Amino acid sequence: QVQLAESGGGLVQAGGSLRLSCAASGRTFRTYDKGWFRQAPGKEREFVAAISWRSGSTYYADSVKGRFTVSRDNAWNTVDLQMNSLKPEDTAVYYCAAGYGLGAMGITNPRKYDNWGQGTQVTVSS
Repeated sequence: QVQLAESGGGLVQAGGSLRLSCAASGRTFRTYDKGWFRQAPGKEREFVAAISWRSGSTYYADSVKGRFTVSRDNAWNTVDLQMNSLKPEDTAVYYCAAGYGLGAMGITNPRKYDNWGQGTQVTVSS
């Protein structure tokens, strides 16, 4: 079992930056694919970014490409999401998630992940 905990959320003005971090416990976490998702009020949870354990490849939603960067530490114990040029439409609760062997198709699908953090609020004011 993997336990995840996000940190780093908060309130920022449009154009600003935030860095979210996801820490994990559980010795097998390093072998899991990791993703970031977000959910705004009244909307479904949506994919933001992900990183593959097997290939190291990164994936991004079109809405965040060029602004957000997903990265991990060398030991794969933490996964960060650097968010730059934030927009009011980025306001949401952000969740990190881990799933095993998801592949390029599954890594963007929230239903494929079976470990989730509790979420952290990101609010971008205009």
